[in-house]
Amino acid sequence: MNESQGYTAEYAALSHEIYSLTKQLEEKEKEYRESTKTDLRDPFRNPTEFRWYRDDYSEILPWATMPEFTVPFEPAKVEKSAIRRYYNIGGFMMLIQFFASSIFAYLLLALINLMLTSMNPNAAKGAVSHYMQNGSIMASINLITYLGANVGFTFLALKWAKIKPSFMFRTRDYHFYDAVQHCLAGIFIWYTSAIIAGGIDNVFEKYGFSTDVLDMDMGKTGLGFTVLLMYSCIIAPLTEELFFRGAIMKIFSKSNQRFGIFMSAFFFGLAHGNLPQFVLAFLIGIFFGHIDMKHNSIVPSIVVHILINTLATVLTELKDNTFVMGISGMLLILCYITGIIMLVIFRKNCKLPVSTPAQSRRGIAIAKTSVGVILAVVVHIAYTVLVIYQTKTSA
Repeated sequence: MNESQGYTAEYAALSHEIYSLTKQLEEKEKEYRESTKTDLRDPFRNPTEFRWYRDDYSEILPWATMPEFTVPFEPAKVEKSAIRRYYNIGGFMMLIQFFASSIFAYLLLALINLMLTSMNPNAAKGAVSHYMQNGSIMASINLITYLGANVGFTFLALKWAKIKPSFMFRTRDYHFYDAVQHCLAGIFIWYTSAIIAGGIDNVFEKYGFSTDVLDMDMGKTGLGFTVLLMYSCIIAPLTEELFFRGAIMKIFSKSNQRFGIFMSAFFFGLAHGNLPQFVLAFLIGIFFGHIDMKHNSIVPSIVVHILINTLATVLTELKDNTFVMGISGMLLILCYITGIIMLVIFRKNCKLPVSTPAQSRRGIAIAKTSVGVILAVVVHIAYTVLVIYQTKTSA
C-alpha cells in the first residue's frame, strides 16, 4: 500500500512537471511567434513614418498575417497589382474630377448664358458676358462646381478604395501653438513660392508667353465679392483639403507615406492649371501633407489653407491702397522671418518620412506603370501647356 502510494505521488509529481514544461514551451512558442510576426501597420519597420496614419498591410498582402512572414525587398506580381490598383484609383479620380468639373461648369455657364440671352434678346453678347463675369454668376458657378466635385469625388474615391472617411478627423496632439506654428511656416512657404513664381513668369515673358492665366476679374458687385470671398477663403480650402489630403494622399500612402505626400502635392499643383500656382501648391502641398500625417487629420492643413487664401484674396483686393499695402507689407515681412524660424523648429522636431529601400520599390516604380496616374499627369500637363500657349497666340 505504501509502495503504491509512492508510485502515485511520483506519477503526480511527474505529471505536474510535464504540465509545467508544456506551459513553458507554449509561452516560448508564443513569444517566438510574436517576435517573428509581421507588424501589419509597420511591415517595412520604418521608424520615420507616422504609425497612426498607417493602414493594415494585409489589405494589400493578405498572407502578411502568417507567422514568420516578412515583406520581400522586391514586390511580387500580386503585390504590385494590389498597390497599382490604389494608384489607379487615385489617378482616375484626378482625371474624372478634372473632366467632370470642367464639363459641369461649361454646361452650367452655357445654360445661364442662354437664359439671360433669351430674357434680354436685344442685349449685346459682350454685355451678357460682362454681366456674368462681374456679377455673382461666375463666382457662384466656381463655388457650386468645385464644392460638388471635390466633396463628391472625395467620398467616391474613398469608397472605391474601401477607406472609411472618419480617418480624416481623428486629430491627435494638435494644440493652439501647433496651429500658430503651422500658419507662420505656411506664410513663409507661400511668400517664397510667390518670389519663385515671379521669376518663372519673367522668363516666359521674354519669349512672349505668360504664366499668369488666372481670371480674377470677377465678383465686382457686393454679392459677387461675397460669393468670391466665401469660395476662395472657405469652400476652396476646405474641399481641396478633403480631396487632396483626405483622399488622394491616403490612397497613395498605402505602402509609402513619403510617396503619398509628394504625389498628392504634385497633383495638387497640377490641378491649379498654371505654373505660378503649381509652384505654390506643390511646395505648400508637401507641408500640408506633413502636418496632416503628423496630427492624423486634415484639420491642420485646412486652417493654414484658409489663412493663406484669405491673405491672398484680401491683399489682391486692396492692392491699390498704398497705406494698407505698406502696413500689410511690413507685417508680412515680420511673419516671413518668424515663419522661417517656425519651419526650422517644426522640421527639426518632426522630420518628413523617409522611404526604406523596399518601400522605394513600391512608389514611383509602380506608379509609372499605372494607367490612371499616367493619364492624369499627361492630361493636366497638356492642359497647362495649352493654356500658356494660348497666351501667346491671343497676345
